[in-house]
Amino acid sequence: MATAASGTDLWVVAWSEALDELELDLATAEAALRDAHLTSVGEVARSAAWHPRSDLGPLPAALHVRAQALLDRQLDTARRTAEAITRSRRQIAATRALQGRPADAAAVYVDAEA
Repeated sequence: MATAASGTDLWVVAWSEALDELELDLATAEAALRDAHLTSVGEVARSAAWHPRSDLGPLPAALHVRAQALLDRQLDTARRTAEAITRSRRQIAATRALQGRPADAAAVYVDAEA
């Protein structure tokens, strides 16, 4: 019987660690919104490269409340990110309108060494 309890404990610990990682990533996204998008390119690349773990199995019932709270925070952060993108696009459009030239008339630079 001790083996079954140990297996269950390891399962809960694995899920707890996965939720910890998710919470840290979410905190990073929330900080990016709070800090006016002053996120480094490396941080954005790391976030984009995230892949969910597939070896955990179903969520333990004991972690359901925590996981739901994280999901709620994720959905709120996604909503605020979409709003920030919309505001940024509007600001860019307004800036271009004040410059008095169409968007497609802007100078384009190509990095030939890349």
